[in-house]
Amino acid sequence: MSSTRLEQIKDEALKAFGSAANSRELYDLKVKYLGKQGLLTDIMKEMAALPKEEKPLFGKKVNEVKAGLEAAYTQAEEALRKKEIEERLAKEELDLTLPGARRLRGGPHPVAVVTDEIARIMSRLGYALRTGPQIEKDYYNFEALNIPANHPARDMADTFFVDDTHVLRTHTSPIQIHSLESENLPLRVIGTGPVYRCDSDISHLPNFHQIEALCVDKKVSMADLKGTISFFVREFFGAGLKTRFRPSFFPFTEPSAEVDCNCPICKGKGCSLCKQSGWIEIGGCGLVNPKVFEHAKIDPKKWQGFAFGFGIERMAIIKYGIPDIRLFPENDVRFLRPFAGE
Repeated sequence: MSSTRLEQIKDEALKAFGSAANSRELYDLKVKYLGKQGLLTDIMKEMAALPKEEKPLFGKKVNEVKAGLEAAYTQAEEALRKKEIEERLAKEELDLTLPGARRLRGGPHPVAVVTDEIARIMSRLGYALRTGPQIEKDYYNFEALNIPANHPARDMADTFFVDDTHVLRTHTSPIQIHSLESENLPLRVIGTGPVYRCDSDISHLPNFHQIEALCVDKKVSMADLKGTISFFVREFFGAGLKTRFRPSFFPFTEPSAEVDCNCPICKGKGCSLCKQSGWIEIGGCGLVNPKVFEHAKIDPKKWQGFAFGFGIERMAIIKYGIPDIRLFPENDVRFLRPFAGE
């Protein structure tokens, strides 16, 4: 009985495969006959009722039928695919008058645009561009900048530690120390590049970019610092914008201040970007702490200096009204295209 039923299934399947109208119908037939719950699987269950000596022969015959049906399915599938392609080609027409598909073109990344513009402005004041290693010694990232071993900034929740003595730099300030150690005074440099911190949310990235300036000379005051920053703000954001300085604290400067400027979007009148205050914080600044000079083996009684720094992404957000800092690392051409200069 099982052998007869097996032959019936074989004949039915071959006939059904050959008459399938499309690929979907053919696949459904495969499931019906060859699937895990198909007819061929059901008939295998009948082996349990066969005499012991008949089981090997029946099992061999089932395997032969299965192999034959799989080959027939493959052949039918190939024939249907070819038929469907031919039917599609017969129906479709190529209209040579239609315009070709346009590929979206991107542009320079806003981080690069802002970095270049800041470098050009500061070069007019005699500042030279410097870079430094992204994997920095603990000494240059912290200690030489008057950040002692027990300072909160050294916590692993704030810093990516490579090993016991190296970190992914948390700011570009180590460039200042390298310059103080290796270059002749007086000195005017700007340092820039990527920095890393364990921080990621709607307004912070674990990898972002900074740019900062260092000026060292024999007579440097807060007046020089305020004048330099005010000049920079007008050149970068536009003429007529005011700046203000609020007392703050940084370990590597003393005194220290936070820098605000009139919102470039509303010109100080109040908008959503500046939260209706008319002012936007752009960075920090201060006179170089004498202890920083001492770490670099420079006499703080003979030399003075000032430093200030900005987050490049933040400067781009303020200048171009970019709504979300998380757009910067995505490299979406729709985001980059406005910076192409077309």
